[in-house]
Amino acid sequence: MTAVEPQHVVRPLLSARTLELLERADSGTLSDLTALRDEITRFLMRYRFGVSEVETKLDILREEFNLTAGYNPIESISCRVKTMEGVLEKAARKGVDFDLDSIREGLSDIAGVRVICSFVSDVYRIVELLTSQDDITVLEVKDYIARPKPNGYRSLHVILEVPVFLSGGPEQVRVEVQFRTIAMDFWASLEHKTYYKYDAQVPQHLIDGLTEAAEAAAHLDETMERLHHEVRGYQPSAPTIAI
Repeated sequence: MTAVEPQHVVRPLLSARTLELLERADSGTLSDLTALRDEITRFLMRYRFGVSEVETKLDILREEFNLTAGYNPIESISCRVKTMEGVLEKAARKGVDFDLDSIREGLSDIAGVRVICSFVSDVYRIVELLTSQDDITVLEVKDYIARPKPNGYRSLHVILEVPVFLSGGPEQVRVEVQFRTIAMDFWASLEHKTYYKYDAQVPQHLIDGLTEAAEAAAHLDETMERLHHEVRGYQPSAPTIAI
């Protein structure tokens, strides 16, 4: 194996501009780049740990409901941490300076958790159970269920801080948690795919269709909630025994 083969393996993964910069960089520049990479890794690491903390709390609630209540209000939990590219794009859109301290203070959705519940009442119940825990600090609540966005979007967003215990001591990490019903999530997924396909230039008839679909989803949630309460409150009559 020759000394140049590893470069042929790496080269296709790098853009021409990146390769040009690396070829012109001296050892000091490469050392600075390595230090920057390590700093970014540590920065995002805290958000991954914050997501894990919130996910663990929700998993405990879900397991408890499974074991004791015979009914689980949490359908699914998904988590994500933005890439550094995504963080910088969001910072640019919001006018946040490109330094990590400013980004930490200026962006609230670097770490995200999405909780899908069966019914609207379940959403509020899980939000209350999560945010009432002693080590959770609620920074902001955006209730788009009670007050939907003009396009019909419904969801409940909670921006919170959770402690992450590192070797140097605890650190507060900001996490955005979104709570939706199945119907709300289905609509939001369709709306996102539509706007992505048309690069945000969506024809008006599709916008109108999405608005109608949002109303239909809200009506479905109301109907399913009513049926759910009827089923949960149903008590079968005692069987009669013929003598």
